[in-house]
Amino acid sequence: MKTDLTDTTSSKINKALVLGRRAIGTPAVGMVLTLVIVTDEENAYDALKAANEASREHPSRTLVVIKRVSRSPRDRAKARLDAEVRLGADASTGETVVLRLYGEVVDHAQSVVLPLLLPDAPVVVWWPVNAPTDPANDPLGALAQRRVTDTYSAEQPIQELTARADTYTPGDTDLSWTRITPWRSMLAAALDQVACRVTSAEVEGEEFNPSVELLAMWLAERLKVPVRRTTSAGPGLTSVRLESSAGPIVLDRPDGSLATLSIQGQPDRGVALKRRDTAELIAEELRRLDPDDTYATALRFGLERLDEEAATVAPEAPQVVDVTAEADVTAEAGATDAPAEPAAKSAAKKAPAKKAAAK
Repeated sequence: MKTDLTDTTSSKINKALVLGRRAIGTPAVGMVLTLVIVTDEENAYDALKAANEASREHPSRTLVVIKRVSRSPRDRAKARLDAEVRLGADASTGETVVLRLYGEVVDHAQSVVLPLLLPDAPVVVWWPVNAPTDPANDPLGALAQRRVTDTYSAEQPIQELTARADTYTPGDTDLSWTRITPWRSMLAAALDQVACRVTSAEVEGEEFNPSVELLAMWLAERLKVPVRRTTSAGPGLTSVRLESSAGPIVLDRPDGSLATLSIQGQPDRGVALKRRDTAELIAEELRRLDPDDTYATALRFGLERLDEEAATVAPEAPQVVDVTAEADVTAEAGATDAPAEPAAKSAAKKAPAKKAAAK
């Protein structure tokens, strides 16, 4: 059931929700939280589709806030609110309200959203794109217990990750961190199987992927070892290698679907480690509404510190020796310096020893 409201108010939207529930025969409200999605018109469809799939696990009232761009001064001065109320099969297991804001009301979205929040229920705000630098101090973010961003969609993902660390507030999280949950679980399980001490690590993944940086910072912070970050063609994370006293432990996923776990002394085993879609990521974040301390610790480790740690295990450049130049220098020394001849005899005497050792 869909109800379109043009140039409306929050009270009229609430009334439409009540009438819609009565019309479809479900007057009881069974939602467990309010999910506020702040996006643009371009990304609204995909975000709402993911939220509807996640609502099968977490029935919720979904409020989609779309801030429309007003091009002329006359349009910017005129405030207007349009709404689309979806119930029943059109909203999966919850309720959906699509809010389109025009003019001056764009700067006061929190005044539109606040009357539509479910009473005595947690609030989660999700920015699929264009997230604020400080989500907790955003007017909409201040209404929520949990604030979900996605640095992967940012124009400069790595710089955005650094900004998140500077403005972190308990309750913040990022889908780039959620994407590495299976990797963290698999690596922890692999270390539980081997009694060893990890000495260094290497994380490989595509360039400009914040999930790779977060996994490297998590390993460096938890294991207290140097971690090197290397680049691959992707997709996403491709490999993690842990050097330990019991031999290397390698988790390799070249195709984005099936990974191979290799532990020295044990047969290789295949591991299902497919790349998850946005609906699964959002559903995981909605399972917990308390602050994620592990994410906070890894985020605050710092990319600069990770680079310094990685430098300690970076391979040294091999020294190239010019054999011809060395021979010329030796010849000149033999022509001018008398002690060069005993040195040659000494080298000749050592040669049979090397030959005997080879035998």
